[in-house]
Amino acid sequence: MSEPVSGVDHDAARSTPEDPVVVEVADGVGTVRFARPQALNALDRASRALLLDALAELGADPEVRCVVLRGTGRAFCVGQDLREHAEDLGSGDASRLGANVTDSYNPIALTLAQLEKPVLAGVNGIAAGAGASIAFLADYRLVAASAGFTTSFTAIGLSADTGSSWTLPRLVGRGRALDLLLNPRTVPAEEALAIGLASEVVPDADFDTRLAELATRWAHGPTLAYAAVRKAVAYGETHPLSDALPFEARLMELTGASDDHRRAVEAFLAKQPPTFTGR
Repeated sequence: MSEPVSGVDHDAARSTPEDPVVVEVADGVGTVRFARPQALNALDRASRALLLDALAELGADPEVRCVVLRGTGRAFCVGQDLREHAEDLGSGDASRLGANVTDSYNPIALTLAQLEKPVLAGVNGIAAGAGASIAFLADYRLVAASAGFTTSFTAIGLSADTGSSWTLPRLVGRGRALDLLLNPRTVPAEEALAIGLASEVVPDADFDTRLAELATRWAHGPTLAYAAVRKAVAYGETHPLSDALPFEARLMELTGASDDHRRAVEAFLAKQPPTFTGR
């Protein structure tokens, strides 16, 4: 695993409250909070840069064992800031959107997918466009009852980005993915749960408590095993069984040699609950 990030207080904010993306670390949980509530947490250039930096930093820090994404106010994230995009179009810079995808959204998606720790999306409100795509990349989507998802891309004459053309068919199947992308609409929380967009739906009043419970559980779990499971599932999605089986075997060898596995077996034999260090 990576060496600890030097000079970092592991139970402190790593940004200022005025930043459009706020990062906090406490008790092994790294929380990335979209913080432009007046714009429904739309992603402008500053937000995208801070988001990518935050994910890279939390991914490299072994003291962070679970990453949480959530929004501020009544939205999770509505994706690209269309006011900023309209300014680019007005200036005649129509190519800027493609550059944004290549330079920002693609690296964000890949960084999320390659984190070696569980990713929990706390969808506290509407998740739209690239905001929905970011949530789809998480391992678990806890959704408030009043929240929902919409792809929104074709509603403004655009294709899909931030990995949604890859994640959606795997979450809901090809036919439903095409429906959601070609006929964008808001999918409410309960329907999202029924079709596989949401992992769990809770009443709004219970959202913060449940989000903290899940994050704490994973932050104190077998981090190396979680990372191996993420890798195994991603590999298995694009390889035949004959390749997936030896890949699983290599990951079992890796996790089987870990301190967490040894301690868990000892705890089982002693009829005690295991304590994991993430190594």
